[in-house]
This record gives sequence, C-alpha cells and structure tokens, in this order.
Amino acid sequence: MSKYSMGIDFGTLSARAIIVDIETKEEVATSVCEYSHGVISEKFINGEPLPADYALQHPKDYLDALYAVIGDAIKKSGINSADIIGVGVDFTASTILPVTKDGTPLCFLDEFKNNPHAYVKLWKHHAAQKEADEINALAKKTDAKWLKKYGGTISSEWFFPKVLQILREDVNLYNRTFRFIEAGDWIVWMLTGKETHSNCMAGFKAIWSEQDSYPDKDFLKALDARLENVTGDKISDKITSLSETAGYITKEAEALTGLKAGTPVMPALIDAHAALPALGIAQSGELLMIIGTSTCHILLGDKEGEIPGISGCVKDGIFENLYAYEAGQSCVGDSFDWFVKNCVPKAYFDEADKQNINIHKLLRNKAKELPCGSNGLIALDWFNGNRTPYVNGNLTGMLVGLNIHTTPEEIYRALIESTAYGTKRIIDIYEENGIEIKSIYAAGGIAEKDELLMQIYADVTGREIQLSGTSQACAYGSAVLGAVNENGYNSFKEASLKMKKIKDVTYKPNKENTDKYNALYEKYKHLSEFFAKSKIMEELKEV
Repeated sequence: MSKYSMGIDFGTLSARAIIVDIETKEEVATSVCEYSHGVISEKFINGEPLPADYALQHPKDYLDALYAVIGDAIKKSGINSADIIGVGVDFTASTILPVTKDGTPLCFLDEFKNNPHAYVKLWKHHAAQKEADEINALAKKTDAKWLKKYGGTISSEWFFPKVLQILREDVNLYNRTFRFIEAGDWIVWMLTGKETHSNCMAGFKAIWSEQDSYPDKDFLKALDARLENVTGDKISDKITSLSETAGYITKEAEALTGLKAGTPVMPALIDAHAALPALGIAQSGELLMIIGTSTCHILLGDKEGEIPGISGCVKDGIFENLYAYEAGQSCVGDSFDWFVKNCVPKAYFDEADKQNINIHKLLRNKAKELPCGSNGLIALDWFNGNRTPYVNGNLTGMLVGLNIHTTPEEIYRALIESTAYGTKRIIDIYEENGIEIKSIYAAGGIAEKDELLMQIYADVTGREIQLSGTSQACAYGSAVLGAVNENGYNSFKEASLKMKKIKDVTYKPNKENTDKYNALYEKYKHLSEFFAKSKIMEELKEV
C-alpha cells in the first residue's frame, strides 16, 4: 500500500497543498487558493488609508485557504486520507500576528477589528524600520554577541522590530496580546491544538539560538523597560526542533480538513527554506536561490561564520549538524510586476494579445535580442528596500542611463540584470568570508518559466545553475518534512535524498557575456556603495 505525505505552502498571495507518494515521488494532487484580501498595504479593510510601508494580511484568509486546499487536494487525489502519514507546513517569514491564549487572532475580536495592529504583519511590512534601527544601534553599543550571527544588522522585516512597533504605537493592544506568533507556527497550532515554535522560524527571524536563547533581559530592558520579560511571556521560549513532531491532527481539524485525527504534523518551515529538501540540497557548499516576488539565497555549511549583511546563520536550522545561512533580495519578481503595471504602453499589451502570450513573455522575447547592459542602462534592485548586504528597508530602486530613445524592453532587461547583480553580490559576500559555494540551484516560479532571466544569472555569476524538478518546490519540501516520522523516513536528510527532484536542465555561462557583465557588475557595486552610504534616498522620502 502506498504512503503519502502532505505539504502546505503559504506564500505572499496564496496557499497551496500538495500530496506526494513518498516512495515514487509522484505529486498525486495539488490545490491552490488565493487569499481574499491579498496584501493590505495602501488602504485598510475599512477603506481608511494606511501609513507608508505597511503590509498587512487577514488571518481569516489563511484559515479559509487551509481548509480549502487540504480538502480539495484529498478529493483530487482519490486516496484515502488515512494513507497520508504526515503533514508539513511552510510560511513566509517573519509574518507575525497577536493572539489570545487559545490562539484567536485579536483582529477577530470586535474591539480590535478596525485596528491595523491587530492584523498580520506580513514579511514585507517595512514600517518598523525605525524600531529595527533602534535595536541595531543598541546591539552595536552594547556589543551584543548575537548581532554577528545576523550579518551585523537586523531587518525591519523581522520579529522583534514588529513587536516593538506595536508596543510603541498601541500599548493597549500589546497588553491584551497573550502571544506574538509566526503565522506558520500559528497554522500548526490550528491543526494540532498545540502551541509550538519552530527553531527554523525563531532562529532566522527572532534572534534565537539553542545556546543563548533570545536577547537577554538586560538588553530588552534597555531597549524598552516594558520588554524586560517579553520572552517567555508574550514571546514563547519553548522552541521545537525540526526533528521533533509538533503535534497531531485534532478531531476538530479532521472535521474541517478531512485529514485523519492523529496524523503527525511537523514544525513549520520558512517557505524558502522548505525548497532545499525538495531538491535534495543537504550538503555543505550547496546554495539554493528561491526566485519569486523576492529571492532568498540559502547556503549550507559545515562551520559557523560571520557574514556581513546576511539574514542569519542557524545551526540545525534546516538539517541537523549543518549551519544554514540565509541572505536575500527584497524585490525581484515584484519589480518586474511593478514595471508592467505602471510603465508599459498599451501598444505592447495589444501586441502580446495578438501573439496570444502574456506581457512578460513579450518583453522577455524582445529583451532577449538586446546586448548585455541593456544599451547603456543599469538599475539598483532596491524597489522594496535592500535585504543583503545593507539591510535597509529605506533604500529605493534606481535606473541610470535613460534617454529619449529608451524602450520598455531595455528597461525590463535592465531590471532583470539588476537582480542578477544583486545575486552575484551575495555570492561574493559568502565566498569573501570563507564560505565556499560548490554548486548552485534555483527554484520558484520565475526560475521555472523565465529562461532569459536564468541565462542572465548564469552569465552574470559565471556559474552553472541547476533547476528544481518540481514547480511546487516549497510545498514539496514541506511534504518531504511531513514524511519524517515512525511511518516514513528516519530523518529529514534521509527523506530529502530519497525524495529529491532536480531537472536535467542546466544553465551554463557564456564566457563572452560573463566578461562583459563583470565590467558592468563593477559599475553596479560602485552605484550601490555610493547610494547606500549617501542617505540621499532616505532624505528624499522625508521631504
């Protein structure tokens, strides 16, 4: 009798469930559900305008999607749900929400339903930059030893800046909160009836380590006296390793989802991290780029290093006995989407319709005919701030070299190239600090469908790049983790190596193009250093 596992992936705009045969690796069913409210960024759900840099979501969307995709996937598969031996969950991070003692989101309560702080703060909520700056300044002043593990700077996208923002701006809501929790951990709670917090989420986004726990009470008190006892109180200090079962499907969850009560559920993974086991990336020196709205660059190593500008280095953060390093770019697919929505003339859309292709495909086809460097254009890939190496949500995008003859496809290619330069910068930072990269892989929707982008990445980095063998790498990786229990595989690494999926397709660099891009990359670095240090971008936002 076949055994199956389920992976549930919560992305920025939708959730999906996948059911996988753990022996044949067949993806027997997939279901996707978009969030009803999407990203709440300009106007709140009551129509009132939101402050700048807000990115909220409604937790009801997560529950609606959870129940919909699980039931639909089981129905499509035609299998008996009793044959699903385990469940894995991944989620964008740091995506947090305030809840009551029983896990009820505060925004579900009448008194807080019109309060933005009661809702989910999505990973790309950058309105806590001031709080992040304050945490960084204090950490540097006090020589906090944990700061070096996070590249010397923590991001406004992380857990503590968002909690501190709520404390500073709405102390009543802060006081009424029983627990601030990552949305991924909250979903596991809703399935199992048991509150758990994964070491993957806490280690990379909440300044936690197995050796030192969270920042100590003295640091938190110095930050704000009201935070002295926040860990162990409003932030749980009970952390669950990915090698442990988080809990089991409850009778209530069975009725809502169709999964059998008693089915094991594993701790939540960060969505990008879940893609590594999908490709069997479980060895030191292997780097994965998960390319989507943003890009995460996750590297496995056998030693701990201090890498400036990275998002973290966590032992056992994915696989036991390996260090996982995370770096990233805050805006990749989002910049292409912004350009298409705001800067492409109608004639191009008409041409795409005539060819029966989408506008991105048309622009890629045209951009493919252009030379390296997009006829004199160069861009900075900071349209949603910078994650690595500057860790500054206030930095903004830039396009240099425009003239009266510049075409949309030239700009489109320049934006692609800028994201490739950003990726090369991250690769260089890893290796300049003693972490060797032996092989590079790519996953995500853009990696799968955008051949031009992948070839540009190979040319800019001068590296071969292999592709994921599944279009649902994050959900598939969660299913791999779901297969780790007494009825499946003995370890996450074993499951990963047995269930991995990699395409035969490899993008190889064109030496002539690489030589040209090396010169352009130096210009990109020069622009980056100048504008990151000049404060011009931040000053413009304040005018």
